[in-house]
Amino acid sequence: MRGWKSIVVDKVEREQLKHDRFVEEVTHSVEYAVGHKKQVTLYGGIAAAVLVVGVGAWFFLGKQAEARQGDLREAILIQDAAVGPGSNPYVKSFPTQAEKDAAALKTFSALAAKHSSNEVGAIAKYYQGVIYADQGKFAEAETNFKAASDSGEKDYASLAKFSLAQMYSRQNKKDEAEKLLRALMSSPTIMVSKEQAEIELAKLIAPTKPDEAKKLLEPLRTSPRSTVSRWAVTAYGDAKLK
Repeated sequence: MRGWKSIVVDKVEREQLKHDRFVEEVTHSVEYAVGHKKQVTLYGGIAAAVLVVGVGAWFFLGKQAEARQGDLREAILIQDAAVGPGSNPYVKSFPTQAEKDAAALKTFSALAAKHSSNEVGAIAKYYQGVIYADQGKFAEAETNFKAASDSGEKDYASLAKFSLAQMYSRQNKKDEAEKLLRALMSSPTIMVSKEQAEIELAKLIAPTKPDEAKKLLEPLRTSPRSTVSRWAVTAYGDAKLK
């Protein structure tokens, strides 16, 4: 039977994330969303971050207890399962998205309860937030994102805050989103870099604070980091800044 690490590494390879660019790609999860617009849901940024959690779990938990690894591995396999008729007995699948979501929520809920005092619990809460957000159940998503962000694990907490800010933005809760993004800019992590928070903030405030949005994006458009520069150029164009 294939190991947990192998499955996560395979997932990374499927999204063409090369090992020598691991940290850059994890830090800038927006790269995945840009290249896979047709495959992500309405909450593309939030859903794309699931990839980062899977990769981050491998990166941060590689030397942790095998029991926790196994629990998280099984939950991720459900979240990554295909939807539709299954023809391969070795590939997990569900007949419908609703059945997959129900199974994933049940598994992550149990995982969060079992590991409430460590990083696995925070990851489980984050995943629940992602699923609820994509279902349009914003109150439930908010509860779980906040639970993940209140955990003691800074890296996963930052990812939950970033996803919560995206959700607030789409709900037109601009003030709440702005507050979270400014906090992330001041305290970046491996999961959410300062540049990623700056770009998201610029997109948010461009309609009402175009000068500040330009000030944030201008230096990023010429960043030597290709992921940052491409996303900044896209954000600049989408915001119709002059």
